[in-house]
Formats: sequence, C-alpha cells, structure tokens
Amino acid sequence: MDTSRPVRHVTPAATVPRLGPPVPTTAATSPTDAAAATPTATTCVRQGSPRSTVDHVADFYGAYIDALHDIGRGVLADALRRHYLTPELQRRLTRWEAVQYQDGVLRTENVPAAWEAAYNDSGMGHCWSRVTLTRQESATSAHRIRLLIRSDLATRLISDIRAAD
Repeated sequence: MDTSRPVRHVTPAATVPRLGPPVPTTAATSPTDAAAATPTATTCVRQGSPRSTVDHVADFYGAYIDALHDIGRGVLADALRRHYLTPELQRRLTRWEAVQYQDGVLRTENVPAAWEAAYNDSGMGHCWSRVTLTRQESATSAHRIRLLIRSDLATRLISDIRAAD
C-alpha cells in the first residue's frame, strides 16, 4: 500500500501537500490505549515541510491555539506571534485588539476547539491560506470562523489576517 502523498508546487517557496484518506493504524500510545486499539481504527496523519508556506501557517495556528488552551495568553503566545508574524502585523493586531476586545489572530475572545489550514491562492510574492477555526458552543452546536491569512513567500512570515466571510 503506497502511503506517500504527492506534492503540488505552487511556487518555489511554497508547496501544498494533497490530502488523501486517513492512514489506518493500530499503534497505541499507552498500555491503556492498547486495549482500545483495533485493526479497523484510523487516524489522520499529520505532516509538513519547513519550506511550505501553508504548513508554516498551520504550524503557527496549531502551536498558538495549544498555548492558549494550555496556559492562556502569556510569554509563549507572545513569542509565537513574534516568531511567525511580521512586525507590522503585530502592531496592527495590537491596535485591532484594543478596539475589538478579541484576540486578533483568532478573531474571537474564546480559544477554538479545532483548526484547519488549507491553500487558497498565491501571487505577487504572497500566499493566501484559508484557516477555519471551530468553537464548540454546546454539545450540539459549533461555530466556525473562517480567516484568510496572507504570508510573504520570501520569509513565510504571516503578514495579514482578515475575515473570509
């Protein structure tokens, strides 16, 4: 069974892996998981490349949401912003957050329960990624926030965040 994923080149600085079906697995992460694992269990394989602009966006949102979920806004969240965002975007987000009273990266005041990043478009030295954040409202209701993220292809730094809807 071939589990390799073909890669489509967007530009020399940005590659986007094509998504395929989940790869079956029976691996357990602990002895208690071993009893629950079955040969028919599947899991989503996550992969990435440091040269991919879309992967860079996905890595940022994954790490940023994890940090906020685990310890809240603080030194780690601020360090992630400094590492992944352009200085100009950081300044604009500070001004936006002072007016909106929300996290400018997430465009919400609550930490999402899930995130998804995908390639949208590229041109003129930029790559646009679509990020969908899912906030669980209740046991039966979820709210999705869709964002367009612009990254500079030369540096892969995120240079703009805007609502997609």
